[in-house]
Amino acid sequence: MSSINPKWIYLLVLSLIWGSSFILIKKALLGLTPYQLGALRVIITGLFLFAMGYKTLKTIKSSDWKWLIISGILGSFIPAFFFAIAETQIDSAVVSVLNSLVPLNTILLGFTIFKITSTKRQILGVIIGFIGTTILILKGANLNPHQNYFYAIFVILSTLMYAANVNIIKKHLQHVKPLTIATGNFVVIFIPALVILVSSDFFSLRTLENPNFKMAMIYITILAFFGTALAKILFNKLVHTSTPVFASSVTFIMPIVALLWGYMDGERFSVVQGAASIIILFGVYMSHKKIPKTGLKQL
Repeated sequence: MSSINPKWIYLLVLSLIWGSSFILIKKALLGLTPYQLGALRVIITGLFLFAMGYKTLKTIKSSDWKWLIISGILGSFIPAFFFAIAETQIDSAVVSVLNSLVPLNTILLGFTIFKITSTKRQILGVIIGFIGTTILILKGANLNPHQNYFYAIFVILSTLMYAANVNIIKKHLQHVKPLTIATGNFVVIFIPALVILVSSDFFSLRTLENPNFKMAMIYITILAFFGTALAKILFNKLVHTSTPVFASSVTFIMPIVALLWGYMDGERFSVVQGAASIIILFGVYMSHKKIPKTGLKQL
């Protein structure tokens, strides 16, 4: 009996971790501003990664640093703030649903900019997943008519950045180890995040005396370690062992996890959203690309 392909394990674990990240952001925002949350997420994650991977930095070639800088900014730095800003106005589950645009953008950017081709089956899978995502968005809007969906632009922009990042890793950093990529990313963005934190009034009595401050710090620490540090390493492994489209398909399963967390936290969830979740899972299955028997290498 053949063993399970590791990329499916990475996909499942990442879906559970990242699907839980949205509720952690929501809870942390009770005691922190979006800018404090984004900065702390980067700083705490950076400390974890430096402890684990600082020795790997010496293996990075000078020619790779350009792509590591771009990857760090697009894949970690800006989205850390954008998602926090979005969740000040939109339910955590809805934000996770909007995040499902990543695979579609991965195909579009991969084809137009990075010249990475995708199969018809992958494209069909993304379309099916996008249909499921659209149903979730529309139903969420009906259930939450008073939410400001203008803030969805922050999530949409983040999906474009994530899509660019996954293609950059696949095309320009394929030879760099996952832990090295993650550590190099945060070497670049650590200082800017520290500057933002200091200028965000984080050390004032108003922030420190907030009754939700201690729990917010616990939530952001969990988010930084699991949702960013560990997840970044696992995601880089997934990109290395699969296609960019398959790797980005993690965003199809994440909303299901996030919707369950949201439901337990009092966010509304309907039967239609459950049906849409099944459609999304089918889209993930369709986007899976098997290695041809001829031995041709996957892109």
